[in-house]
Amino acid sequence: MSKFISPLKIFSGAGVLSEVIGEIQYYHASKVMIYADPGIIQVGIVKRLENILKENEIAYDLFSEVVPEPPLIIANKAVDTLRKCDADLVIGIGGGSSLDIAKTAAVLSQHEGKVEDYLNLTGTKKLLHKGLPKILIPTTSGTGAEVTDIAVFSLETTKDVITDPLLLADTAIVDPELTYSLPPRITAATGVDALTHAIEAYTSVNASPLTDTLALDAIERIAQNIRTAVWHGTNIEARTELSLGSLHAGLSFYNAGVAGVHALAYPLGGLFKIPHGESNAVLLPYIFDYIWPSCVEKMKRVAKALGVYSSNMTDREAAIATVQGLYHMVQDVGIPTSLKEFGIKESDINQLTEDAFKQTRLLGRSPKPYGINDIRTIYERSLRGELQLGR
Repeated sequence: MSKFISPLKIFSGAGVLSEVIGEIQYYHASKVMIYADPGIIQVGIVKRLENILKENEIAYDLFSEVVPEPPLIIANKAVDTLRKCDADLVIGIGGGSSLDIAKTAAVLSQHEGKVEDYLNLTGTKKLLHKGLPKILIPTTSGTGAEVTDIAVFSLETTKDVITDPLLLADTAIVDPELTYSLPPRITAATGVDALTHAIEAYTSVNASPLTDTLALDAIERIAQNIRTAVWHGTNIEARTELSLGSLHAGLSFYNAGVAGVHALAYPLGGLFKIPHGESNAVLLPYIFDYIWPSCVEKMKRVAKALGVYSSNMTDREAAIATVQGLYHMVQDVGIPTSLKEFGIKESDINQLTEDAFKQTRLLGRSPKPYGINDIRTIYERSLRGELQLGR
């Protein structure tokens, strides 16, 4: 048996931002709270939304204190702000952090307690109802946060999440036009993040035929367009394909789950504040260098989707070519391919290993089990930039 869950409505395609008014009217909202980060406010993306609201005489407030990899203090402030506001609908617009803050505030503003009370690893409270209606509008092609029920927060040395179907958006609006102004590094990091979602979902022990179909489509779209989108950001076709690939990857990984890449990436964000997409990207080839023997047939299909397969390859050779292809893609879009390039040292490995080993929710979805020494070895190889490639 398998099940598949998604937001009630998904709008995708160039110009669909205009659909936001119909959705606000559908929920009979008289005032909106917008969550956005300063970066997208500065480049004018939020102004486009504000203009639509003003033209239709929709009142709104704006919370603009969202930061990348948001800590609990920001999350709790966002929740408290909404509790004191008379808004009856929430809009999150921006990258994954803005969307995570928005969905959390929409739900927790109608509950008691703080964000930390509901965290996966340490929280003791349970969500009881969905709170305010929420519309999520991504401005990157990567996080998939608009179609998932996960909100990620930074702790002192690692990350934790709130995950519950009640956090799922009522409406997701995925407009590739909002990604046109993204700089190369953010395009690269979020694009590889989306690729990671797709590949981890495809190889997850919880994968299903539907998530596999979405994941393979996402891998192919992203692989064919990410380099162009990064280095020629005005290419509308590449931006559009990357946006759709990210959406499909998000729907796939929300239902099948992600695994080892994310488990080992969380401590990198927590300890060293490495952006989530770059944390995933630098680890991606090393994780699959470890797990490929457990999913050779699927790795062969990934090789085809990545465009690194040839008909004379054995399944084993195709799996290894996939690992090499992932490494080269990360390299080609300008993301470091070793932890050393992020300033991480050998002395940091033990702490990283201990924190990653606690991510049992994620590690449990891997087709190949992880012992604590396996995790340490992967960190050591990624520190040195050494792939095994079947040796």
